[in-house]
Amino acid sequence: QVQLVESGGDLVQAGGSLRLSCAASGSIFSINVMGWYRQAPGKQRELVAVISKGGSTNYADSVKGRFTISRDNGKNTVYLQMNSLKPEDTAVYYCNALNVQHSGGYIGDYWGQGTQVTVSS
Repeated sequence: QVQLVESGGDLVQAGGSLRLSCAASGSIFSINVMGWYRQAPGKQRELVAVISKGGSTNYADSVKGRFTISRDNGKNTVYLQMNSLKPEDTAVYYCNALNVQHSGGYIGDYWGQGTQVTVSS
């Protein structure tokens, strides 16, 4: 069984910064891609940023230059540093682990429970 636990969500003023963390636990050998998605009220869940096991990254255009994704493969943890936050960044942020492997091979894709980020104007 694999669990993803997010932390770091908070209420912050526009222009401020937050750092989200997501730790994956369980019988994990490797995780191919880890990422962050967000869902604002009344909107569909959207990609924020993803990072491969090798460190390749991809960002939504709306966060490029403001957010930075990173990961620690030894700790199965992914981070999202969010700077210059805007009210439109307000959403529940979800961590995702894609193509999780244990010693026997592929075991699944997983989501965290979400952490609330609220940016006040």
